Amino acid sequence: MAEWLYEAGIGECRAALIDDGRIIIAEVEPKEDGPRAGAVMNGRLRANRIVDLEDGDQALLDRAPDRLPEGAALRVIITRSALSEPGKVKRAKARAVAPDTALTPGETLRERISATEYPVTTLCPHDPDALETAGWSELLEQAQTGIWPFPGGALHISLTPAMTLIDIDGQAPVAELAVAGMQAAAQAICCLGITGSIGIDVPTLNDRALRALAATAMTDRLERPYEATAINGFGFMQIIRPRHRASLMETLHYDRTGSAARALLRQAQRSGLTGALTLVSAPRIMQKFEQHPHWLRLLSQQVGGTVSLRADASLSTGSGYVCTF
Repeated sequence: MAEWLYEAGIGECRAALIDDGRIIIAEVEPKEDGPRAGAVMNGRLRANRIVDLEDGDQALLDRAPDRLPEGAALRVIITRSALSEPGKVKRAKARAVAPDTALTPGETLRERISATEYPVTTLCPHDPDALETAGWSELLEQAQTGIWPFPGGALHISLTPAMTLIDIDGQAPVAELAVAGMQAAAQAICCLGITGSIGIDVPTLNDRALRALAATAMTDRLERPYEATAINGFGFMQIIRPRHRASLMETLHYDRTGSAARALLRQAQRSGLTGALTLVSAPRIMQKFEQHPHWLRLLSQQVGGTVSLRADASLSTGSGYVCTF
């Protein structure tokens, strides 16, 4: 039976649904990423449908409540958490709710996976690395590169401000490639938590029945709700899935330094080293640690010694290491 593996790391929580030894769904939840989807909060209405939330963040209302003046207090539910994009952060989305709606911080990653039908196993730093055994690092690399191999070809997944684009490429016969590619695309969409508008470039199929077969290979594997077009004559299909939070790809792409810093903390936690440690990484990663000194304090408590930082300009963003000198 499938099961969730859950890990409460420093700076982020991680979860993976494992079935038959492989990862079916992977999620990373940064712990300091603004209000969660589903949170009910108090706020104050500003111009242009912006709400100042009680925690200091802001959200954009889907529409302003009728006859509510600027500066008025109101209660909202967060329908989509804030999203990072190149050069900017998109505010969380919200809608107004009744003033007596119960306040809630929204479900955590742990609470969301606990509500599913699958059991949850919590991993500790001193436990065997079950996530790694299931292919955690390889999956993160696929999410970072956007290359998702499948028998006979590979998907090339790209993030754009408008939508996530998936291109199916390979050497197999066109009809086989289209069906296998659409099956792989459904797998990638579910595994990486890709939501919102998704465009899929399918190998061109002149036969309408083959296009319908390829489309079914995708839609039969996607959980509802979603909306989907048919594959048009140019080989393009669009899918829209409800969007509540960033996908794993977006988390890794749009916060590369934060993701790399938290991965280095995980490496230190699982290194088996104790006492004084030194984290060595690129200078930009050092800056992320300096912005979050409590991360290092938590690591210090866990390893039982001081944690030092050493910048090495020769290292790439994701190639830091841990040592005792």
